[in-house]
Amino acid sequence: MHGGGTPPPHRGCADDGRSHRSTGSNIGGNASTEGSNASTDGGDIPRTPHPAGATPVVTRSAQGGTLKLLLWQAPTILNPHLARGSKDYFASRIICEPLASYDQHGTLVPFLAADIPSLGNGDVAADGTWVIWHLKPGVTWSDGRPFTADDVLFTYEFISNPANAATSGAQYDLVEQVEVVDDHTVKVVFKEPNPAWSLPFVGPRGLIIPRPGVAPATTAVSPTQEVAEVGAEAPANPMMVGTGPYRVVSFVPGDTIVYEANPYFREPGKPFFSRVELKGGGDATLAARAVLQTGEVDFAENLQVEAQVLDQLQQTATSGQVITVSRPLVEHILINQTDPNRETSDGERSSTQFPHPFFSDKRVRQAFAYAMDRETIATQLYGANGRPTSNILVEPPIYRSPNTSYEYRLDQAAALLDEAGWVDHDGDGIRDKDGVIMHVLFQTATGSVRQKTQEIVKQSLEAIGVEVELKSIDSAAFFDNDPANPDTYSHFYADLQMFTIPYDSPDPGAYMQGWICDEITQKVNDWSANNVERWCNPAYDALYAQATREMDPEQRRQLFIQMNDLLVEDVALIPLVHRTRVSGVSNSLEGVELTPWDESVWNIQDWRRR
Repeated sequence: MHGGGTPPPHRGCADDGRSHRSTGSNIGGNASTEGSNASTDGGDIPRTPHPAGATPVVTRSAQGGTLKLLLWQAPTILNPHLARGSKDYFASRIICEPLASYDQHGTLVPFLAADIPSLGNGDVAADGTWVIWHLKPGVTWSDGRPFTADDVLFTYEFISNPANAATSGAQYDLVEQVEVVDDHTVKVVFKEPNPAWSLPFVGPRGLIIPRPGVAPATTAVSPTQEVAEVGAEAPANPMMVGTGPYRVVSFVPGDTIVYEANPYFREPGKPFFSRVELKGGGDATLAARAVLQTGEVDFAENLQVEAQVLDQLQQTATSGQVITVSRPLVEHILINQTDPNRETSDGERSSTQFPHPFFSDKRVRQAFAYAMDRETIATQLYGANGRPTSNILVEPPIYRSPNTSYEYRLDQAAALLDEAGWVDHDGDGIRDKDGVIMHVLFQTATGSVRQKTQEIVKQSLEAIGVEVELKSIDSAAFFDNDPANPDTYSHFYADLQMFTIPYDSPDPGAYMQGWICDEITQKVNDWSANNVERWCNPAYDALYAQATREMDPEQRRQLFIQMNDLLVEDVALIPLVHRTRVSGVSNSLEGVELTPWDESVWNIQDWRRR
């Protein structure tokens, strides 16, 4: 049995366990982002009724009261395969689980898998053409249905169906089919030898969603009907079902999610908390203060707060502390290779039909790179939690290129613009060419660090004769997955934009796929692809194709470094700062264990009060 068909509507996700036949696979650096009507006091929580014959398996009820989480970038969807950034993965990771994930050491640990496949146990083909996953027995979805291999197959069917515009598809592109061997065994077959067999169904983009109740064989459901029910508008998407420690009680997109302890969770005595409240909105500084000083919340994520302000909050903290983890987070500027101000006949902007009026010239892109004052941005705004970088591929350290460098040289930037013919013909201080002025719209998500970064960049660009218009967009809208929302980063209706997109595997294959020509985001794919810059370079595509087949780890590492170097040399983007992921945690909370390769709540079943 294999995927590729159109799946019916789905219910949710999955996680846990630590029993395994192998000790785990450490591929670290070598493997080839309110308004609820629910009760706020922990009582009268509406609960999902247990199906007939299903009995919750917990040995005791959760005792810990309410856990309060805060994301200043509010989640907008709970289906992890329609997610647009860490905020959505964070929210879905509380209820959903992958087959396995990577810990802080880059070691694969099982969640829904019974063990980790390896050459030694015979579950990975020597030629990299397939991998077999054995699933934990006795796992139950939070609505009482059994978890089986068919749910893994359904997850693949959902992701691989183009009608769903899944955002996690890059990790599954090399999958030929998913075979259900039996209820607790799946075989993933690849199109060709694949050194990155551990990408599918692993980490935040590998969260398993359940197949809904299967219709009787005599009932015909057309593919059109099924597609209509499984996309972003599916009623089940806001109320996902999972195998993790908590399940959803209520969800107001862009605001608040309320969870309750999953009575079917398989680990005895877990989770500790009876209720979880995830509040979205505000800003990073207020989020930091709510954990460190006022104690209003227990955990806040992604505290992108100015260095001086964060230092002051830490020095006066009474209720919480800052914890950090080095993640593959690079704040970078994306350069639009297309014209955001022209429309196609069907109304699409930033279309590959219309090259950008000046960024299509490499000399102009190089000039903008020289105008970036990375040192000031890193030192003044990030402090100890950021360092200047010229690389987009930064983790694990073995992938950091030694071949790139950066310079802040406005004289060189001006000279390149002169050479490209962009000069100030009319003496108004703004460069122009053939009647077109050098005006750029520079957009990003709201947040004090990003707005101040914009100001630093604007000052430098204006010094070399570029007119700069700044735009900040609410994070919930900027990182939204709605194809009808023109303000999303994937629509990119601007000349420049800035943000960070992390990757969640020590193997960077799926991440580096984001710049191949076939990944250009556009109307035909509902702006769900990853090449937001609309940059297309056949040499890059050739390197990526070679990397997907290269079984030698060292050769593959060199290919990824070459890909990084090409992105930087051709100025497809401008890396600025390698950021540390900064979180705030209450002094009363224990069990929080961060990893670079998954969301902070990946082990939320182990969180408890001191």
